[in-house]
Amino acid sequence: MIHRFRQLFRRPPGRGRSPTTHPLPQPIAEIRQRALEGHVLDQVKWGDILLDGSYISRDPHRARQWFEIAANAGYGPAYNMLGRCHQFGWGCTRELGEAIRYYEMAMALGDLWGTYNLGIMTMRGLGVAVDRPRALSLFRKAAEQGHAKSMNLVARFTEEGWHTRRDPMLARAWYRRSAEGGDYRGRHNYATLLLAENRREEALEWWRRAVGEATSDILLAMHRNLSELGTDGDAGLLAEVEKRLTAMNISRDIWATTSSGKIPSP
Repeated sequence: MIHRFRQLFRRPPGRGRSPTTHPLPQPIAEIRQRALEGHVLDQVKWGDILLDGSYISRDPHRARQWFEIAANAGYGPAYNMLGRCHQFGWGCTRELGEAIRYYEMAMALGDLWGTYNLGIMTMRGLGVAVDRPRALSLFRKAAEQGHAKSMNLVARFTEEGWHTRRDPMLARAWYRRSAEGGDYRGRHNYATLLLAENRREEALEWWRRAVGEATSDILLAMHRNLSELGTDGDAGLLAEVEKRLTAMNISRDIWATTSSGKIPSP
């Protein structure tokens, strides 16, 4: 079995770096070794490293092979990553129907990310007909088991009354749980609620916790809110938001026209 795993590291000449010629940092090398020894968690981690390309030449094809090995051992997170590969065309042809199939398998094995990703596909009609009631059911299933990003979407559905009874207080509780669980969207949305309640310092603290991981849509919404606060805001935080937007090549013209408020998309 280990011999089979080692085949994945053999590269034809001229195809970039190899772990043998460019030593890996010790923690990364240890993940690779455990993957070779058959540990499914580390096989998925090693696949992620191959997708990322920070420590070794990016190789989506080999990454997908590692996910397949771990999936064949019945490991739910590996099925989720195979779903991601087919959703985005990482190391394979982009096939949304296959992504759905793998997310369903991940969910059946109890993987919360697979459940969440299946909810996203169902909410948006990607590879399957739009079915927002089912999407909400999937988000609830994952949220009730502690998945922070799903909590944020349950909050959004509940706040707006999308396919469920509108309940602002319950939505607020879900936003808080999402924020405390580490989701940057949940943190932004909870901060927005706190600001509306005139709890400015608490709102600023949640935005500080969100800024490091926030994507462009969240950063733009944060920028608008912080700009409107003026001297009552946090100049350092606003500068950090602007620094990240600049690094993303998002122009100041866009900063000025983006509306504030909660962001519904995942």
